[in-house]
Amino acid sequence: MVRTAAPAVRPRPAAPADRPAASAEGHPVTAGAGPAGRTQAVVIGAGIAGLASAALLARAGYAVTVLEKQRQVGGRAGSWELDGFRFDTGPSWYLMPEVFDHFFKLLGTSADEQLDLTVLDPGYRVFFEGRPEPVDIRRDRRLNQELFERLEPGAGARLGSYLDSARSTYELAKEYFLYTSFASFRPLLAPRVLRGLPLLARLLLQPLDAFTARFVRDRRLRQILGYPAVFLGSAPKLTPSMYHLMSHLDLDDGVLYPRGGFARVIEAVRALAEAEGARIVTGAEVEGILTEPAAGRHRVTGVSYRDLDGTGQILAAGTVVSAADLHHTETALLPRPLQTYPERYWRRRVPGPGALLIMLGVDGTLPQLQHHNLLFTRDWDANFGAIFGKAPTVPQPASVYVCRPSATDPAAAPAGCENLFVLVPLPADPGLGRGGVAGGGDGGLEALADTVIAQIAQWAGIPDLAGRIRVRRTVGPADFAADFNAWRGGVLGPAHVLRQSAFLRGSNKSRKVEGLYYAGGSTIPGIGLPMCLISAEIMLKRLLGDTSTTALPEPLPAAGARAGGVPGAGAAR
Repeated sequence: MVRTAAPAVRPRPAAPADRPAASAEGHPVTAGAGPAGRTQAVVIGAGIAGLASAALLARAGYAVTVLEKQRQVGGRAGSWELDGFRFDTGPSWYLMPEVFDHFFKLLGTSADEQLDLTVLDPGYRVFFEGRPEPVDIRRDRRLNQELFERLEPGAGARLGSYLDSARSTYELAKEYFLYTSFASFRPLLAPRVLRGLPLLARLLLQPLDAFTARFVRDRRLRQILGYPAVFLGSAPKLTPSMYHLMSHLDLDDGVLYPRGGFARVIEAVRALAEAEGARIVTGAEVEGILTEPAAGRHRVTGVSYRDLDGTGQILAAGTVVSAADLHHTETALLPRPLQTYPERYWRRRVPGPGALLIMLGVDGTLPQLQHHNLLFTRDWDANFGAIFGKAPTVPQPASVYVCRPSATDPAAAPAGCENLFVLVPLPADPGLGRGGVAGGGDGGLEALADTVIAQIAQWAGIPDLAGRIRVRRTVGPADFAADFNAWRGGVLGPAHVLRQSAFLRGSNKSRKVEGLYYAGGSTIPGIGLPMCLISAEIMLKRLLGDTSTTALPEPLPAAGARAGGVPGAGAAR
């Protein structure tokens, strides 16, 4: 459903305090499930995972305060405007729409009520180095099969088999692996999972690029099927082939766009959190998680933070959820004896890529580009080897992602102009530098931006692109490290290699500190906005002792009145 404007969030009346909320078998979420007396909860970070965590905790009966280091919410899913050009500064692919809709339904609304979603068709365009004609990936599976067949006889039917496998793997993952905290493995002993163990083992142990090679030989088609590894912060040779399920999302399920950009998604989740009673404080940099000894262990007692004036503050809480980068949470906010994941743990981890982001406001139109565009280099292995190899370096040339939101959303740019967001995957290394406005970033990054702009101009057939740029801003790995405390300046989080996927990714609950939980892309289930929404839900399940593998029933029962005078409630300030 597409409308001309997205409606405002409407708070719903809470259930009366003396009326017990509904429950569902396997999901012990009731009005009394949370600790009595509206336990104070602090959420660290107001990215989408932090805002979603706040909304769910508040609805479950907690008095929630969110502390955000930056002056705006959204985290990596931020926004920036200049001279009438509006840019999303992070995520730009709206995939897994049912995950967004489920999250909204937990709070008594829906994605259709909160967002104005547009179907993109083509979903995206792919440019190949050395090939004059790009290819378009469509919303219709049949058209994509026809495309594959044109590029490689016989590949159309094999794509159908590939997508059938992707869909069944996705459905299995959604039922048993995405919504579980892995606090108990007993629910994973279901007959369907046990019957599929031999196949699951093969999908986990075989890399994605080898799996795709079983279906298609043409390099271009293998790149289209292998590229979803980048969404997972990894490379096709490093990513388990179980993640071929991602192809179901774009080749079968289609790509949507929320008008107003992803800032609109953030606004909707923030408003819902506030409607549930959460208080959001920006300009509040958390400096430590406070604990006290309790029965031979430690339990959380609150956080210390520095406010906008630079004044140190203490906020007491019986529950703390860190939606900040997990490496930062563990190594900077906790003393060494209380770290579940100390520095030595991270030395054995594989980081996802860093990135150079380039935001361009361009005079005139750019019909050569679709809303989403991918530029793939000929030497695929060398490109990923430069990023993930033993001696990481900037790939030359680089495979590049270009988003043109003004193709779908005229409000993203002034009349007669276009908005481009460019992402260039790089090694995760803050030493590569910081970006800036109007060429004001570090010299190496700005020179790379010039090279990438020239590459887009050549590959897409826009020879005058550089001369038409009115607005330019770059962001580098050092910006991600400084602004978001990102581990090694990465743009996504730990890569989804085998030993960093599913239950091997790490727990969403501290083993050393009672009452400390984690959410976001650096913990389970993983990278991406849908995964961050799910991480908030499984955090709540973990807190409430729910070991089921499926999503919570909709809507989440309200735990009581949150109107005026309730401690912890209030509007953002």
